[in-house]
Amino acid sequence: MSATLHLIHDPLCGWCYAAAPLVEAAGRLPGLTVQLHGGGMLVGERRLRLTPAWRAYVMPHDQRIAQLTGQPFGAAYTDGLLQDDTVVLDSAPPTTALLAAQALGLTLLHRLQQAHFVEGQRIAEPAVLRALAAELGLDEAAFAAQLDALAGAPTEAHFTQSRALLDWLGGQGFPTLALEHAGRWTPLPVGQHLGRPEAFVAALRTALQTASGT
Repeated sequence: MSATLHLIHDPLCGWCYAAAPLVEAAGRLPGLTVQLHGGGMLVGERRLRLTPAWRAYVMPHDQRIAQLTGQPFGAAYTDGLLQDDTVVLDSAPPTTALLAAQALGLTLLHRLQQAHFVEGQRIAEPAVLRALAAELGLDEAAFAAQLDALAGAPTEAHFTQSRALLDWLGGQGFPTLALEHAGRWTPLPVGQHLGRPEAFVAALRTALQTASGT
């Protein structure tokens, strides 16, 4: 089997964090490559400073995600980061980090999600991104150079490509998953499988067999 699972996501997206166990389980399938496409949920004019209104909006979603999936939300996030009005949520820097460390793929994405939703770290800050990369074994200086090289226009071009793919697939937001195999693209439902990674892998196997004509 040689196939690609495309994940259109955002590092700050709670529902992408909810789907992380599904993607992690899929990534263990032999011959399946997971390709990340950062959609830029909170970039440019859409960047957000944490406010009481945003907290009131996001916390019920976080609670729902925890109930559905068991994904943890740490006190450092719920009682720390979310309560800090100086925090600016910006998807661009962590997406640039993923572009700068593509070899790590899902490993870095899941570490970014853990840093944000569990540890309450400010993953839009370069110093935090450099520390996380070093923790995963990357050379911090080389990674920092890549961050600088890929920030700005290259990251914006990646967002444009990801959004075009999202539109082409008819996706409704983040996360959107699609399987590319044997020349066919198959959008994969996420919501019905949240909290059930084994069921998602079974659905993925079925999609692979259908695309192969077997």
